[in-house]
Amino acid sequence: MALKESNMLPLGTKAPEFTLPDTVSGKTLSLQDIATDKGTVVMFLCNHCPYVIHINEEIVRIVKDYKAQGIGFVGISSNDVNNYPMDGPELMTEHAKTVGYNFPYLYDESQDVAKAYDAACTPDFYIFDGAQQLYYRGRIDSSRPGNDSPLDGKDLRQALDDMLAAKPAPEKQYPSAGCGIKWK
Repeated sequence: MALKESNMLPLGTKAPEFTLPDTVSGKTLSLQDIATDKGTVVMFLCNHCPYVIHINEEIVRIVKDYKAQGIGFVGISSNDVNNYPMDGPELMTEHAKTVGYNFPYLYDESQDVAKAYDAACTPDFYIFDGAQQLYYRGRIDSSRPGNDSPLDGKDLRQALDDMLAAKPAPEKQYPSAGCGIKWK
């Protein structure tokens, strides 16, 4: 499990459009189906990454807390399933149910969406404001498998709170870190 950090897409970038199959509902969803006028969180995730597994419970808590405040959420898996079959769409459906994902979990078979977002790792988090401009990109918090940092979602929660309070984007943003996206 080699550690890879986010590429840190420039703040203010317009959210790239996408239309992908949702492995939870069976529907095809676009950014417009998920985005809200309060803000949207796009998360690059996968089933097998130990860094994602480590934070799954906090992801579910954050979604529950901030969906109630009008934030839209989506998870996207872009890994090459030929070499990493555990990240395939059928297993994504099962995984979402098992860990309690209460948001769409989309399958990016072509990897075009990951490339459009300049995603580099799982997990990788992007917060877009109500105008779909990038407000935050980076980590959920400093917790990693095997370190003693608490899993509390501090960085992502603070960015969401600041955005909802119409504050400027945080000046200091730390990259997310995890497994590199498994490119074809």
